[in-house]
Order: sequence, then C-alpha cells, then structure tokens
Amino acid sequence: MKNLKTLLIGLLISLSPLSAEDDVLKKINNLKYQTGKVTIGDKLATVNVPKGFKFLDAKQSQFVLHDVWGNPLNEGILGMLFKADQSPISDNFTYAITYAFSEDGYVSDSDANEINYDDLLKSMKEDISEGNEDRKKEGYPTLELVGWANKPFYDANTKKLHWAKEIKFEGDEVNTLNYNIRILGRKGILELNAISDIQKLNLVQKDIPAIIASTEFNDGEKYSDYSPGIDKLAAYGIGGLIAGKVLAKAGFFALLLKFWKVIAIGAVAALGVLKKLFTKKADNSSVD
Repeated sequence: MKNLKTLLIGLLISLSPLSAEDDVLKKINNLKYQTGKVTIGDKLATVNVPKGFKFLDAKQSQFVLHDVWGNPLNEGILGMLFKADQSPISDNFTYAITYAFSEDGYVSDSDANEINYDDLLKSMKEDISEGNEDRKKEGYPTLELVGWANKPFYDANTKKLHWAKEIKFEGDEVNTLNYNIRILGRKGILELNAISDIQKLNLVQKDIPAIIASTEFNDGEKYSDYSPGIDKLAAYGIGGLIAGKVLAKAGFFALLLKFWKVIAIGAVAALGVLKKLFTKKADNSSVD
C-alpha cells in the first residue's frame, strides 16, 4: 500500500507545477517548531509545551492545514501541537492537536452537575442521523456516532472540560477518534482538538492529561476575571458546548489523516473541525 507521504506528494504533483510542489516540500522541511512557554493569540493564553511535543505557530499551522493537508483556509487557528518525532507528512504520524479560540462569551458551568451524559449522547446520535441525508447531497459520506470514546469530564476547579467521540464514517474499516478539550475563559473558550483513529485511543488518552495541564488563559482572560453585566455571556452551558447541535445537523465532522484522506481541522464551535476528502484527486494522480 502506498504510504501517506507518497500520496501527499502525488497529490501536490497532480494539482500544481513541479516548482510549486518543491516549494511546499521545502517549507515543510523548514517549519520552525517551538518548545518551552509559547504565547498564543493576542496575549490570550500560554502553552507550556509538554515533554515529547513541539509547537507550531499560527501562520505555519495555517500553512500545514491549508497548503499541505488541503483544508479550507482558516485564520482562526492559533497553533498546532505535534509529537516531537513527527511532522505533518511523517510515515509514523499519529495525531496532532489544533488550538483555536471561540469568542462566544463566558460559558456558565451551572449545569455541569445536572447533565445526564447517556441522554446527551442519545440526542447527539439522533441529530447526526438526521443530518445524513444532507451530507449525502453535499457529497460527504454518511456517519454514525458510535458512542463516547471517553465520557465527558468537567473539572470545576480548573474550568477544563474534555471528552472523546467514536465516529464511524461510511466505507471506513476503522472508526475515527475525535478528542475534544475545552478551556473556559472570560470571553470564550479555548478549543483543542485531536483527530486519530479509534485504535490509537489509549495513546491519545495517555497524553491528554499533560496536554490539558499545559495550557492556561493569561491574567485578565481567565474564567475568574469575568465581569457580570460587562462581559458577554454565552448562549449555552456545558451541555450545549459538548453537544454542538447546530453544527452536528450541518454536517461538520472530522476525519483521520490516513492514506487517501486529509484531516480537515478548523476552529468551528463545539466540534471544531471540517471534513474534506480528495479521493478522486488522489486516484487521478500519477503516483507509482
């Protein structure tokens, strides 16, 4: 089977002149990663890059997502976190974390202890099922929310929430893992998203605690800095943040970077990702 790097290079060749393809590969090789403490946004938050990882700034992340992985241009991306021994086209690529900020306002966590996650999952499954007809019309595969890969957990002390979904895409032999981390702030939510396949769940789960602990809002932007009556209040709570019902019906979902497919990751509200395929283009390429 052709490996990922070969297919990506083949796609670039089929879509652009050789000089442009050479330029993209040169830029990939010259990406400047960071370690240590990294500020994201306009002094919005700080990422203390975990051991075993490296961070890519906003501009370079947008290049990876758009020019290398073929996603729609998304200027809302604040950065990406990669495993230290991997690059966007590594043969051993497992997953990456995208960072974005949704300025929806202060999310009240008053409903956190009242949520029945089994009922919430049932509702989310129904929403996704209802959206499959529209996805077909738009040329996307149908999908099924299999269940929680990691049941939602909210830490009221740190104001951090994380959960994972197992998603089955039509025609895929291996289900997709969509891992979401949300950090509540004064004016909105930091959105961290990881996409992989379900077989790598244990690997991702092992890394999640360090990733969650590594990111904090800066002073003045923290949840505790909220000023009632002055700052905007979000129109949803913890349950709405997890469910993302509007986007679920619109059909915005994620897919693993794997062989003939491209991860489509974006800062899109609760789900935080877009989905895109280039199967036809890859099939028409001149890869040997």
